Amino acid sequence: MTTPQERPRPPASDPTFTPPTLGRRFGALIIDWVLCLLVARGFADPVTDGWAPVLVLILEYGFFLGLFAQTPGMYITKIRCVSWTDGGRIGLIRGLLRGLLLALVVPALLMDDKRRGLHDRLTGSVMVDAPRRPA
Repeated sequence: MTTPQERPRPPASDPTFTPPTLGRRFGALIIDWVLCLLVARGFADPVTDGWAPVLVLILEYGFFLGLFAQTPGMYITKIRCVSWTDGGRIGLIRGLLRGLLLALVVPALLMDDKRRGLHDRLTGSVMVDAPRRPA
């Protein structure tokens, strides 16, 4: 059991919050995209049906961010996507919306000083370092 002193502060109220590097975020996205291409091959040809991997990416984000706060790519690169205000999971609906906005690409390129893309700001989310597991 954790005490209030041991719980991490929500990113919105933590003046020392430092977001993960863009390299780790981009690495997570590349890993997730490759996985989406592989999954999409199961029901469509990603080369001729360009919508298939994009649909899988949106669904992947909704499912994994909603339930686990990180996609497989984020797990590998040790980052998480959490709520900006309370640091908790963003839920299925906001995860789906974040995936949809990310698929549009442009919102991800418009970042603020906390490296929150437009897709993060519209869904009230932020990327953070994943907590380290005790040894």
